[in-house]
Amino acid sequence: MAQKINPLGFRLGTTQDHYSLWFEQPKNYSEGLQEDQKIRNCIKNYVEKNTRTSLYGEGIARIEIQKRIDLIQVIIYMGFPKLLIKNRPRAVEDLKINVQKELNCVNRKLNITIKQIAKPYGHPKILAEFIAVQLKNRVFFRKAMKKAIELGKQAGAKGIKIQIAGRLGGKDKARVDWIRKGRVPLQTIRAKIDYYAYTFRTIYGVLGIKIWIFIDEE
Repeated sequence: MAQKINPLGFRLGTTQDHYSLWFEQPKNYSEGLQEDQKIRNCIKNYVEKNTRTSLYGEGIARIEIQKRIDLIQVIIYMGFPKLLIKNRPRAVEDLKINVQKELNCVNRKLNITIKQIAKPYGHPKILAEFIAVQLKNRVFFRKAMKKAIELGKQAGAKGIKIQIAGRLGGKDKARVDWIRKGRVPLQTIRAKIDYYAYTFRTIYGVLGIKIWIFIDEE
């Protein structure tokens, strides 16, 4: 069988950077890692709760965390930040308070910044959420995949591959289906590939979506 590796981890140090930037003593590393997970989960739950829309999902492309001795800097890259900020002028402050309560940080300052992405559908996480919303609304899975590829190509992707696994169309037997358009050179390290694996629950069971987007080649 073929040996597979995460496309992002495969390219760390070349075309891909870490989403968390900090240093810690080996004995305290697990605590720092758990702290990052708490921050991401808190932000995800807050945004999911306060962006009530059935079309875009959460709209978070990625969350970057930078830690210093006295500062935690969190940058949230969103495709549709207006969905969160609209009618909630203090949304960022409320989010900051929630994260501070979760972390119970006393000696460190917390800064949260929201940045808007120019082309949201050029990011696999947002595309995966779009497909999940379509499937929950009873759209045929192949139609949702083709629409997602169309949106990704319009956002400037040179190639895109989408794979869905599970009880597709409510069938009794789980299977895997995929579709690709353009080049997706996974074995080329200098090729900048964006990847995301998304899991969600339907009335038929759990479905998994994997999306690879070929952005550019250095």
